[in-house]
Amino acid sequence: MPPRLTHLDETGAAHMVDVSDKEITSRTAIAEGAVVMAPATLELVRSGTAAKGDVIATARIAGIMAAKKTHELIPLCHPIMLAKVTVDIEADPALPGLRVRATTRVADRTGVEMEALTAVSVACLTLYDMVKAVDRGMTIGPIRLLEKTGGRSGIWKAEP
Repeated sequence: MPPRLTHLDETGAAHMVDVSDKEITSRTAIAEGAVVMAPATLELVRSGTAAKGDVIATARIAGIMAAKKTHELIPLCHPIMLAKVTVDIEADPALPGLRVRATTRVADRTGVEMEALTAVSVACLTLYDMVKAVDRGMTIGPIRLLEKTGGRSGIWKAEP
């Protein structure tokens, strides 16, 4: 028997999963993504001279704000009281571009994977928005979950 999707009931209708009987545990998630850009665009971001201001600081704040609003963006996502959200953005000349990593933490009945993924996604979109005037050819991705801990399923880590 194939695994059942938890957001669909027996008739196939979408519903919010009832987590009221789950145990409150400490849960974390780490997600990553990247924005690939022209070397000159990366240098513009690194120099801090972009017309819209501090690109990295703005994207970091946007990612944190997005994590806190995940339940408003993803229809069946539970609202949770996040304990911690960090968004780290580092230049990577080998791409060339910026690598984005978000870590989320909560003590709750449901996980924080969607919050970490949303933080990375919005941070990447913000990076694109901040410098699109000079480089419309940027690409975003891949965005993926790297790790999650807590809950019934315990620890999960992505393959390298």
